[in-house]
Amino acid sequence: MTTLQEPPAPTSAPTVTATIDGREVTVAEGTTIYDAARRAGVDIPVLCHDERYDPVGVCRMCVVDTGGRVFAAACVRPCEDGMEVVTTSEELDRSRAVLTELLVADQPPIAEDPKQTTTGDNLLLALEQGLGVERGALPCGSGRGHDSSNPVIDVDHDACILCDRCVRACDDIQGNDVIGRTGKGYATRIAFDLDDPMGASSCVTCGECVQACPTGALTNKSIRDIAIRPREELDAVESVCPYCGVGCAITYRVDREQNAISFAEGRDQPGSQSRLCVKGRYGWDYAASPQRLTVPLIRVDAAYPKGALSADVRGEGTGDRATGRGGGDNDRGRGGGGGDRSRKPGDKRGGHRKPGGLVDYDEVLPHFREATWEEALDLVARRLREIHAEGGPESIAGFGSAKCSNEEAYLFQKLIRTGFGTNNVDHCTRLCHASSVAALFEGVGSGAVSTTYGDVVNADVVIITGSNPTANHPVASSFFKQARRRGTKIIYVDPRASTVAEHADIHIQLKPGTDVAFYNAVMHEVIRLGLIDREFIASRTSNYDELARTVADYPPDRAAQITGVDADSIREVARTWGEAGAGVVYWGMGISQHTTGTDNARCLIALCSITGNVGRPGTGLHPLRGQNNVQGASDAGLIPMFYPDYQGVDREATQARFEEAWGTPLNPQRGLTVTEIISSALQPDGGVRGMYMLGENPFLSDPNINKVRKALSALDFLVVQDIFLTETAEFADVILPATSYLEKDGTYTNTDRRVQLGRKVLDAPGQARPDWEIVQDIAQRVGLDWAYGSPSEVFDEMVALMPSYANLAHGNLGSSGKLYPNSDPEHTDGTVVMFVERFNTDDGLAHLVPAQWLPPKELPDGEYPLVLNTGRLLEHWHTGSMTRRSYALDAISPVAEVYMHPKDAAERGMAHGQRVRARSRRGEIELQVRISHREQLGNVFIPFHFREAAANLLTIDEVDPFGKIPEFKFCAVQVEVL
Repeated sequence: MTTLQEPPAPTSAPTVTATIDGREVTVAEGTTIYDAARRAGVDIPVLCHDERYDPVGVCRMCVVDTGGRVFAAACVRPCEDGMEVVTTSEELDRSRAVLTELLVADQPPIAEDPKQTTTGDNLLLALEQGLGVERGALPCGSGRGHDSSNPVIDVDHDACILCDRCVRACDDIQGNDVIGRTGKGYATRIAFDLDDPMGASSCVTCGECVQACPTGALTNKSIRDIAIRPREELDAVESVCPYCGVGCAITYRVDREQNAISFAEGRDQPGSQSRLCVKGRYGWDYAASPQRLTVPLIRVDAAYPKGALSADVRGEGTGDRATGRGGGDNDRGRGGGGGDRSRKPGDKRGGHRKPGGLVDYDEVLPHFREATWEEALDLVARRLREIHAEGGPESIAGFGSAKCSNEEAYLFQKLIRTGFGTNNVDHCTRLCHASSVAALFEGVGSGAVSTTYGDVVNADVVIITGSNPTANHPVASSFFKQARRRGTKIIYVDPRASTVAEHADIHIQLKPGTDVAFYNAVMHEVIRLGLIDREFIASRTSNYDELARTVADYPPDRAAQITGVDADSIREVARTWGEAGAGVVYWGMGISQHTTGTDNARCLIALCSITGNVGRPGTGLHPLRGQNNVQGASDAGLIPMFYPDYQGVDREATQARFEEAWGTPLNPQRGLTVTEIISSALQPDGGVRGMYMLGENPFLSDPNINKVRKALSALDFLVVQDIFLTETAEFADVILPATSYLEKDGTYTNTDRRVQLGRKVLDAPGQARPDWEIVQDIAQRVGLDWAYGSPSEVFDEMVALMPSYANLAHGNLGSSGKLYPNSDPEHTDGTVVMFVERFNTDDGLAHLVPAQWLPPKELPDGEYPLVLNTGRLLEHWHTGSMTRRSYALDAISPVAEVYMHPKDAAERGMAHGQRVRARSRRGEIELQVRISHREQLGNVFIPFHFREAAANLLTIDEVDPFGKIPEFKFCAVQVEVL
């Protein structure tokens, strides 16, 4: 294993020696005066420069005297051997003062300055004060305009000094290429796209430009009327982003008097390197929603027989609402209850509800009454014990959450296994990367990534396949885009031409569901051309001959007929990959969410292995994890076939080890997965009868919503633990109010295997409590002797049972976390590249598993001629319970849409923005049509965040036979005008 992240510096690089303000400094040839001065402890003032951006030298504030005819800009001028530099003198100070005077002449008054009156860190004003510049001597100009079109970013063109830091932040760091310049002379100003308003441009509101701007030209707007104040007036809390698996490091600036976040900013960490996307920088205010659950709730007697409580979830909605066929409720079972009905304060609506992504509290909450924690917990424990006593271990199941911490995932699976004697415990990895984990565990002996997203810097070529990282993993995608600027070739393989395609050297737009045929053909060509790594194959793989025989049946011409990709493009991909010195494959749910998802991942493992692209810097296998802690939740054992650290529940030695550690007999049988639990609940006799649902919302996230509706209604008892009233909670007997990640401590493991501390930022609302405390209370009530005093105690117990996490502790994770495995977390960041010498399989070899292409389970026909693909948008997350309660995110993307190829829309007489109906064999939804050139002819894309147009009402519940993951990426639909 190796901890290499950047290419090693040459050991004999030429150096130069210069003298800066009398201090001799020796630096590598090409080092700028500014950088050399910093090493010598000399501070040179700058405005346009930031070490993260390409230097341009436009502001001239950093000029120094090198003895030449004119002053030199220190940020762009390289040091020369023997050069003598003076950074401060009367003449230099006068030059800087004149420049500052010219710049401040157009600035708003200090008392009205957008930056100084908020964060208080206007760099130009600091220079003005430091140089003693007085305003008023020069005429003040204005009239370049003000732009408030973006919901969370304000643009004041009059405060802009044209330093281009925002341009370089957008280009050099995020790779979005949105900001430039427009106009001439004094009228010159920054522009978004073709001088569009910022809110109407292609800007993705990542806020990198705001973080870069040294003046009040670009500033954040307040969210939920919480004033933005100077940093010194606010508490700084270092934590981690709660959304995707990239796990960006965040500092929250907190107003303690209001128990509210004023603003958030990225902070340095080896992975994210201070970057954020729109969700991380602006999407945290959902925690302050008035719809937070703040008190335990128990279903009242009048709300039985049990079923959905709102018209939307019952499937009875019309017009704006999604509808299903044959989705009736079931009257089996009752929980405890009784007493007066009560309403929870929240968003009030009357009459016909407009399209929107929130459960109607007024419609649902009268069916519940408030309860004390003691009453609610006693009821939960009693009913689950009764069901267990009557139906045995297999009558109980639990869904955990990838939004909860490692400690909470560990305790939840431990409760289900030791308290109820069953392995029926799973979480949303079953819906995103279960097939990837199955293939990786089979092929290389580990379900984790073999290298980081930042290791792309060392790659000659990368394949990004079945993923849209600009939307789903935007910060990781910024590293991919940066790597391409430095020469890394990007091969993008996906049925959709997402924005990644615009940065790719090769875009392969294959037909959905044909990945196996495509990658078999690529391997066919790699082998035919002799581009395999024979030594690696011989010493570090098994079953190569069988793989070679299989892919021999997939010449490019045959694969072209299956995939729709021309044979020459397949050959080009094979040559580009095979001739590269180092290559990484990054993949997403377009690979995994198929009935052939495990086969898809097997092909990627084989492609890397036969070319020796594993175990070296710039090589490897990286399934980009979806949710912020899906890696950690899986590591912690929140899956039915593994104890923590992927130790099989059906292995005798493993079972004995955990029985000794946990002090109780354990069930040696593999448990049911998410989709199998739903099916089990529908069994007329036996099956799952009681469920504990922690932070999951299967009503929207699982396939075939009608089936999920019936299953949830059929349960004898359901307890839902969450921060909001979700669609799934409508079926609950008891609802327990939990804290958001902002209101508790714990660790989270990102897609890179980086374990980070999430710290409490805010006080919890009402009686809401941390998930780990609630789980422990239930465990004690079912007879378990638990007495954890803090998440760190739980973490210590975890680590003792998880070899991969060995040596880690809350105390040594620091502010940036640590990668695992890590032999010395006190002094090293951890392992970047895995499998340097051997794989984690029993024999140490990569097991090559050949796969034959199989068609999807449901194909288009005359009635349903289109192929549906589902997925995420940049601004939203999963079932929308968090992001649709975020002001910024919902404002930017408030409407459910179906993305269609222009020809498909034209054939149906559809115009952009028109209301249409999408239907499959399972149901129908109504939403707007979006004409999109990113879609293939005959294919449509629907995001699954919108409950009023729930995409999973349409999807099928067929699953991959190995990973048990549903086919979210392919089913037959029709879209028609209402």
